[in-house]
Amino acid sequence: MHRSAKRLAGLLTCAAVPVLLVAGCSGSDGKSSGGSTPSGSSSAAGAPSPTVAAAKYKKLPNACEAFSKDTVNTMLPKVKDAAGSPGKTSDPATRGSCTWSSSDEQGVDGTQFRWLDVAYQRYDSDPALGSGEKRATDFFTQQVNDAKGTPGAKKTAVVETAGTGDTATSITYDIKKDGNDFKNTTVVARAANIVVTVDYNGAGLAGADTPNGNDLLKAAQAAAKEAVATAAKANGAPPAKS
Repeated sequence: MHRSAKRLAGLLTCAAVPVLLVAGCSGSDGKSSGGSTPSGSSSAAGAPSPTVAAAKYKKLPNACEAFSKDTVNTMLPKVKDAAGSPGKTSDPATRGSCTWSSSDEQGVDGTQFRWLDVAYQRYDSDPALGSGEKRATDFFTQQVNDAKGTPGAKKTAVVETAGTGDTATSITYDIKKDGNDFKNTTVVARAANIVVTVDYNGAGLAGADTPNGNDLLKAAQAAAKEAVATAAKANGAPPAKS
């Protein structure tokens, strides 16, 4: 009876204090009457969100301004529209492209045709997908493989290209279109989180000589380097070193 009376007195004491303090009262076994784990314990804390490095480049230039006027006129004699024809894009901060073409008619010697295209692709960093640089690297590899596997291409050759962005590769090949023999060069370059793809091809039409493939290669490589520099300039940064 003595112990029961003592326990009853303790319970009455707890009942007399404010509700917020009830959890602090102990029973006869010395444990808190609440008996639960504090809500602030580490078991309730969420796992930290994964982080990735921020993307270096935040925007793209106007693709039709990737090259200087001198470059366009040199690569495309008698260009139809020096301003270029922009490709459609729903997000100019992520992707953009532009094309030019020219037909240099030389009378009885036929016509020299040239076509030039530049495409930009920029990637942001995403915790679920990886850094912008990693994503751009994956796309760079895809672009190179696509060029190497061009349907109908012959005499395909891969040329490593130094001094253009962080890495660059040139792919040359011959291909026949509408009965004409074309020489084609594709240069794919990556600068941090941006990938630049330059396609340049030419053909001799109506009996004109087929252009020199090595000349087209050198011109396309120089153009790709210029396009990378234009992207860096648009972001207020110098071109990435190879």
